[in-house]
Amino acid sequence: MIPDRPKSLRDPACLAVRRERLNDPHLARLRTLARRIAAERDAPVPEPDPLDGGVDARLLLLLETPGPRGTGFVSRDNPTGTAANLFHFFEEVGIARADTLIWNAIPWVIHAPGARNRAPRWSEITAAEPYLEPLLACLPRLGVVILAGRVAGLSRPTLARLRPGLPVIGVPHPSPTYVCTAPGVAERIRQGFAEAAALLA
Repeated sequence: MIPDRPKSLRDPACLAVRRERLNDPHLARLRTLARRIAAERDAPVPEPDPLDGGVDARLLLLLETPGPRGTGFVSRDNPTGTAANLFHFFEEVGIARADTLIWNAIPWVIHAPGARNRAPRWSEITAAEPYLEPLLACLPRLGVVILAGRVAGLSRPTLARLRPGLPVIGVPHPSPTYVCTAPGVAERIRQGFAEAAALLA
């Protein structure tokens, strides 16, 4: 049984089980894209979580960029406050994992080894924009996109051009740094997730 709880990927056994499932068919096209991006940007690109929907996802959640010290996965189960918040927001509104894919607007790790987290540069944001089109091509069932945070929010015009009519919902970044600033931040995220859940229902 694979634990389905916040921060479960801090357990080496859970992480090993997740790695064993990387060849699951629903991840194949996304992993091919991730390897392409990694080669072109000469930087690591975290893997999609095998417990999520992969190419069958109906909801795409775009975050900003991978953290400097990750597990190798883009996952709500990562041992970070941001991931734990995501886990709870998805749970609260009842969006099934199989309906979701979590990705980053800048998919590759922008931090030097051992460096602290930093904001993306404008050159990195613009360099990432062309990768949205092949990402959308991997998601034929996509019904809604959530853009989490300022950098992800910049993807809205490109999404409108590539997939006219696709619902796009902007929410604050789910990092504890933002969520704890005011009660209204969490409520805005919750409302955005609830809107997405209603669109998928």
